[in-house]
Amino acid sequence: MIKVLLADDHSIVRAGLRSLIEDTGDMEVLVEAADGREAIKQAMDNPVDVAVVDLSMPGMDGLEVINRLTASKPELPIIVLTMHEEEQYVVRSISAGAKGYITKRSAPEQLVSAIRQVHGGGRYLSQEAAELLALRVARGERGSPLDSLSNREVQVLRALALGQTNREIAEAYHISVKTVDTYRFRLLKKLNLRNNADLSRFAISQGLVEP
Repeated sequence: MIKVLLADDHSIVRAGLRSLIEDTGDMEVLVEAADGREAIKQAMDNPVDVAVVDLSMPGMDGLEVINRLTASKPELPIIVLTMHEEEQYVVRSISAGAKGYITKRSAPEQLVSAIRQVHGGGRYLSQEAAELLALRVARGERGSPLDSLSNREVQVLRALALGQTNREIAEAYHISVKTVDTYRFRLLKKLNLRNNADLSRFAISQGLVEP
């Protein structure tokens, strides 16, 4: 029996995924988590075989969860199941250590296949994720302007582009308002931009947020 950890902040989504997984007969959802910190605790405290993690969770997002679990429990394969279809999220998730990446608009059966695949030591990418990585390879050395940014800087960039205040961002990621402002200053300097409006336009051009 493959024991699965489900980490998603929407209880309805978790309920649907649990039903899908447990209908297979050879898998069970051993534990669930509604945020990133809980996901790490549950993964460390329970004998789970595969972790299915959303990228957008309160407190600590999926990328940070992947980084921490890969460092502390490298034998645990992680599958990202998310709404994000942008190249940067695929690349950063795989680079952080995820063994699978599936978008939520993919067929539900893909999740079952992905769990079996990574549990057996393989990798699994949805068609959308595979196409994005293929485009990345086709571009060769050019890469993306986002490549110079850390995961946290990308998170702050996206939050600023969505119109969140420094205080809201600080509360979401459990950092100080001063730290958020430091990240904002770094973003402006690294990207050679002048203000939040420029940051928003840049985030839209890179597909981090919709116009």
